[in-house]
Order: sequence, then C-alpha cells, then structure tokens
Amino acid sequence: MKENINWKIGGQAGYGIMVTGLMFAKTCLRHGWEVFCYTEYPSLIRGGHNTYQVHAAKDKVNSQKKKIEVLVALDQNTVTKHLLELSAGGVIIFDPEKVKVNLKKNLKVQSLAIPIAKISKEICDSDLMKDTVALGASLALYKADFKILVSVIKDVFKSKSAEIIKQNIEAAKKGYDAVKPNSKIKVLAKLSKIKSASKIIVTGNEAIGLGALAAGCKFYVAYPMTPATALLHFMAKNERAYDLVVKQAEDEIAVINMAIGASFTGVRSMCATSGGGFALMNESFGFSGIAEIPLVLMEGQRTGPATGLPTWTGQGDLLFAINASHGEFLRIVVAPGDVQEAFTAAVSAFNLAEKYQLPVIILTDKYLIESPQSTKIFSTKGIKIDRGQILIQSQLNKIKDFKRYKFTSSGISPRSLPGAKGGEHQANSDDHDEYGFSTEDIKTRNRMMAKRAKKIQNLIKELPDPKIYGNKKASRTVICWGSTKMPVLEALKQNNNFKVVHLQYLCPFPVKFFTKNIINPQKSMIIEGNHTAQLKQLIRQQTGLNISKTLLKYDGRPFYPEEIIEAVKRL
Repeated sequence: MKENINWKIGGQAGYGIMVTGLMFAKTCLRHGWEVFCYTEYPSLIRGGHNTYQVHAAKDKVNSQKKKIEVLVALDQNTVTKHLLELSAGGVIIFDPEKVKVNLKKNLKVQSLAIPIAKISKEICDSDLMKDTVALGASLALYKADFKILVSVIKDVFKSKSAEIIKQNIEAAKKGYDAVKPNSKIKVLAKLSKIKSASKIIVTGNEAIGLGALAAGCKFYVAYPMTPATALLHFMAKNERAYDLVVKQAEDEIAVINMAIGASFTGVRSMCATSGGGFALMNESFGFSGIAEIPLVLMEGQRTGPATGLPTWTGQGDLLFAINASHGEFLRIVVAPGDVQEAFTAAVSAFNLAEKYQLPVIILTDKYLIESPQSTKIFSTKGIKIDRGQILIQSQLNKIKDFKRYKFTSSGISPRSLPGAKGGEHQANSDDHDEYGFSTEDIKTRNRMMAKRAKKIQNLIKELPDPKIYGNKKASRTVICWGSTKMPVLEALKQNNNFKVVHLQYLCPFPVKFFTKNIINPQKSMIIEGNHTAQLKQLIRQQTGLNISKTLLKYDGRPFYPEEIIEAVKRL
C-alpha cells in the first residue's frame, strides 16, 4: 500500500475551506505523519474560489504534488477546475444535490456521493457545517482514528461555544459514517497511527515570528499587505505574553521609520511588508545604511509588478532587494528555504544587524510564509544574543571624546544609546564625520565610505555557505534559492541522480563557494520563480559563470516536483 496522501478541498470563500484543510492536516500529524499544505485564494474581500491541499506521508514531506488522490468538491467550480488533477483511481467526494459530476469512461476516477448539505441542515439547520461533514467522510476513506479527529475539532474550536463544538463533532461523525466500512471506494493509503517525534504545524510567517521572539524582538511594526499580514497578526497575538510592542502604522513609510527609530534607541525591532510596500520604504532603507542603524525587515514576495497578483507567489524581487535604495551600502539578504530556516534566519538577522550595524532583509514569498507544514519543535538551545558593540555608561565614562562613527580597522564603530552621558551624537541621512556631523569634505567622504564597506571582510567569513543536498558525486546540479528548495528536495526524493545547491544567503554573494563547487556549468540548471532568471544574472555578475539552462515560473504558482524531475531529465 502506498504510504502517501494527497487530498484537496475546494469551494467558495466562506465555506470553511482553510479551517477544514488545517483540521485534515492536524489529524494526519496526530497520527504521526508529516504534512505539507498548499493554499490558493483570490484577491477578493468576499467570495472567489479557495482550495486547500494536503500532502502527507510517513517520511519527510517537502512540498505539494501535482496529482491528488481525493478531491472534495463543495461546489461546481471545484469540479470544473480540479477534476483532471485526480490521479488514476482517485476519488471525488461531492453532494449530488449541489454538484454534478460526469465522469468520462477514459477518466479512471471513483465518485463518492454524500448528501453533505442535508446532513449539515439536520444538525445546525443550515449548510454551514458541510465542510465538516466532508472532512469526516475524507478521513473515513483513509480509515483514520475518529477519536483523533474529535481531539482536533475540540482544539480548533476551543474558543467557540460547547454547542458549536458538539455540532461539529456530530457533523464529522455523520460524514465519517456515510462511508461504509465495506465500501467499494478505495484509496491508496491508510492513515495508520505511527510513533514519531513531537512535531508542530507552522507557516513561514509563524516561524519567523517565533524566531524574532526568541531573538529578543521587542518592537514590531507593519502595515497590512499580503502575504506578510499574518506575521502582524501573529506578533499582535503574542504581544502581552512576550512584553512586546506591536504597532500598525498608517503606511509603509511610517513603518520603516518607526522600526529604525526604535532600533536607534537600542530596542530590537522589526518590520515586514511585501514588494510594493518595500518600494515605498526605499529611501529610509538607505537611511539605515548610512546612519549604520540596525534594521531587520521581512519582505514577503508576491507576483508583480505593481499590484500584480496580490495573493500569489513569486521570486521576482531578488535583485530589487540586493540593490534597493540609491547609492551604495552593505546589506544582508537571506532567503530561507523552509520553516526551520525561517526560524533560524530570523534569529541570525537580529544578531547580524546589530553586530555589523546594517539592514538585514529576510526575503520570503507567499509560498513559504503561507504554507503550513510539519516540523520538529523549534529549539532555543544554543541561541546566543549578540548585541554588537554597544557602549555602556561605565565604558563611556572612560572616553573623553566619543566618536559614534569612529574609523576602525573592522569598519564597525562602537555605538551608544540615547540617554547615556557622553554618548551624544547625531545620526542623520547626510554623510558625516566621525561625530555624525554632516560634511561634504572629499577625504572624509571617501574614508567613511571605505569604513562602511570594510564590514564585508569579516561578514563573509561569518555567513554559512550554501547547502548541498543529494548525490554529491552526481554530474548534474540543480541550483535554487529561497522557497524553491522545498519542491526541489521533494523531486530529489523520487530521483536522486542529481545534486542540489541551495542558496540562503544571497548578499553578500558566496563567490568562493561557487568557484569551488560549480565545476560543470553545462550540466547545471537554475530553478527560480521569475521571468528574467535573476539568480542566473547574479551568479554571472559575481563569478563569471554562465549557467545557460534554467527552469523559470512566473504565473504565481509554485514549482511542482514533477516539473523539476522532467527538467532534470533533459539536462
């Protein structure tokens, strides 16, 4: 029996698609299985077609897959859009009173008709619980332990009344019982209980939020913008528990200025936005660079330009992030590839920002930060807080002539915080002398630019190299960055006749690593979610390597492992 589950539910917004999908995933997790969830929804305030897809297996799951085995169609649109996604032998669950399914003879698909709306109305006098009925039927097909589903329903609806919880359990049970034990409808997997280490389901937004809290973030500010909005919700939810100040500012310009201001006072601060919001932040982003004020900023990419596809994913902002704002100044751009890397990247971002006194961009995308996935519980063991060179009062007392921007061999100048006697200084957006006073002197300008640039010498030694996965002796190499790692590693599980190079830290660029490890560019391929092969451009600019083969996608959808396997075969 194939130990793999690919399940999808579709319907209009308001049908409970997202909650039902999450409950299905949590039920799989509590059986001991790994899960990866992928969601799609349009940029509409109300209505529109929503889907929630769950890929579950007994071993590590890295991404969604193209072919699904069970499709829950809560409306006709789901049949129209997704019926052909069912694999041979797959099952479509539907309400025959609401949805019409005409299966062609050459489409080897099973159908399971259940009076979903009727069952819901018997319980709550409306069809509001049709999604829960369908959930129960789905898990019956996989022979799941119903008691586990009950525990999930109680947890998910714990803020609701006892009556609502009772009704949802009853709806799930009637859906579960609607699938007869001796039914001819069969699926390829049984959701058996297995022993496994404790795991949680989190999105990338939640992972970054947890990393920020573990790093000691005390001020978070943002303006709502998909897909970063959920991080604002997460931080606000945890505001009191972690002695945190969370603000929703009036626009993105105010957001970044508030974050810089809080950081100037010595508070670990963070802001987040999407590409359009980051465009508005550019001038102040440069202010962080010239004033050498630490800044942590998450940029959640979505499909552009302009408003583009507001609720879809993409990787079109790589070169934008690396070259953002005018003039030249050092910044760090880190693009985590999964939720574990999202957590550790957030912790590192705060340490690096303060140690090197520069802005750090955590470059994510809708795919990573809005896709719930199972992972081991994040560990705070070994986390060290590095505040960098902040002078305390006793140190300032020994300095007769404090120079905030003192010329040093490392390029890092010790800083003081407001209120410290003897540490007064100016921090403005003009170039300046060692005291912070504006100057247009040629010699001072050149020395100050060189001072800020010197930081890169130690920084590049501290940043980790890209990771190599798979068969290290393989002649074929797939190069990817950020969230594309997830479907690439899922493809690697099915075909290990290639190796994977995944870049997380993209600026400063790991030049030495590439010149050492990419020895056969003609047998290499770059996979990324944009139209102009931005990583390819960056590699050629930084190393001179011309990797001609690419697999690009820019329709707002993520890569699927099946697409990657076919592309690798052509290498």
